[in-house]
Amino acid sequence: MTMRPTLTRRTLLGTGAAALGAGTLGLSTRPALAQTAVSLQLSWLHSAQFAGSYIALDRGLWSENGLAVSLLPGGPNAPVEPPVVSGSALVGISAADYTAAAVEQGAPFKILGVAMQKNPFVVASLPANPVNEPADLVGKRIGMALANTPVLQALCTLNGVDIDGIEIVPTQYSAQPLLAGEVDCLLCWETDLPVAMAMQGVESLTMLMADHGYAVHSQTYIATEDSLANRRSDLVALMSGEVRGWEAYREDTDAAAELTLEMYPDAGLDLETQKLQAARQVPLMFSDLTDANGFGWWTDNTVAANIETLALLGRTVTPDLWDRSILEEVHGT
Repeated sequence: MTMRPTLTRRTLLGTGAAALGAGTLGLSTRPALAQTAVSLQLSWLHSAQFAGSYIALDRGLWSENGLAVSLLPGGPNAPVEPPVVSGSALVGISAADYTAAAVEQGAPFKILGVAMQKNPFVVASLPANPVNEPADLVGKRIGMALANTPVLQALCTLNGVDIDGIEIVPTQYSAQPLLAGEVDCLLCWETDLPVAMAMQGVESLTMLMADHGYAVHSQTYIATEDSLANRRSDLVALMSGEVRGWEAYREDTDAAAELTLEMYPDAGLDLETQKLQAARQVPLMFSDLTDANGFGWWTDNTVAANIETLALLGRTVTPDLWDRSILEEVHGT
């Protein structure tokens, strides 16, 4: 969960199991494949946010294609990009704004897949004082990190709202200021503070910024140009496992949450919270586009929308930042 000029939760929150062999899957007659060790760098600490990857590991979806994949947790002191640049991770899970910033600094990244079709940023409010559309923000007090001001400014620009009519209140990443009446709404992720409120029995409303023009691909898979040129078979095998893992996740999000706690019992996770988080991710990750083309897909139109929003965030990128060739091979298109 992860901003540099535009922050995700990686900078705002304060907060192993071995892959099963082919024999576990009932494929004991199949000859064992030589295993190539690779790492996938996650963008945040272990949670159901990455449960599709856990399924791929647990079911041997990588090992049957010759990969021994290690899942490296991220966190406030574990940025995604350096291990991918150095080669210690073959692929990292990042976001288009992070990748754009890194590329501006000379990093040779390409985006290979888009897990979250819709950016998870929302404005959360309470039913008694709702924010249903960007215009409703005028006259409201919004709790947020000041570092996210460019995100709010971009939303306002896209929707013709004067940001000067909104009172920005610096807050910690917590629902408490909203519940205490110190602010009227919060800038947060769909899958965390609203989930935390729901677990307390508090109903909240969320205005998904992606539904109002804020197009920034999130939970994106990045690799270096060198890996694309020289390690394509490993990239295809890794992304194939991801695709199959996330498709299985969609079929049973409760089971995916349960697996998360089984694999990472020391991560301090609550099962019911993880179940709700896992369910709330589904509409962010799957759409008519992915139903038609497969998990992780994007189009020229979605890239164009990203480029427009990224420009409002001060990032200049071109369409060739996105490379769909690995996904096309995975999906057989």
